[in-house]
Amino acid sequence: MAEPLLQIAGLTYAYSDGTEALRGVDLAIDAGEKVGLVGQNGSGKSTLLMCVSGLYAGKGSVRVEGVQLTASRLREIRGRVGLIFQSPDDQLFMPTLADDLAFGPVNLGLDAHEVGHRVEDAAEQMGLSQLLDRPPHHLSMGQKRNAAIASVLAMRPALLLMDEPSSNLDPRSRRRLIEVLTRLNATMLIASHDLALVGTVCRRVAVIDEGRIVADGAAAEILGNGELMERHGLEIWQGARG
Repeated sequence: MAEPLLQIAGLTYAYSDGTEALRGVDLAIDAGEKVGLVGQNGSGKSTLLMCVSGLYAGKGSVRVEGVQLTASRLREIRGRVGLIFQSPDDQLFMPTLADDLAFGPVNLGLDAHEVGHRVEDAAEQMGLSQLLDRPPHHLSMGQKRNAAIASVLAMRPALLLMDEPSSNLDPRSRRRLIEVLTRLNATMLIASHDLALVGTVCRRVAVIDEGRIVADGAAAEILGNGELMERHGLEIWQGARG
């Protein structure tokens, strides 16, 4: 049986003041899965993404495509994992969108032809092909969000980690983002309060509370379980009833 693309076992993390953010997280994601991660504020969602990407040094085991996350293999892990921050302005900083999409591939040491190919491919996937010459700060929030995702896709990571991808989007941009994520062929772990986005994009959902995974299963069953959701400070997704 093939090893999961992402395998987390006994992952813990404490902040400098001693606050425990993760308390023994176990989670496995197979290649091609889109998994939603839901939980109330302070439950550990963002911290888990930071630990999986190697930005925070947790204790326990994190394996991506069979590679163990250690200090000596951190660069390798970061080449396999793409993290999309809650604010796209944290990821877009070059003079043009094309430059932003090229930044990662260039730093991978790829030749100009391959860099150009990846920029064009990522822009097409996210509907940005006509905007490559635009300065990122001239883009709408929805376009910036897509651009941030495209900048990570250009790296061709094995795993996409998304932190609140629909935050600060107007309704139309949010709908378009959901459409894009639904058709995107990628392995994803999406941390979000947007239950409709999670329920539409993901077939599987994990609930995190006080730094532990407390439920994991089919999206409709988890998001439609009123008792479970209420117990962990969440509301049901009405779409799960349909």
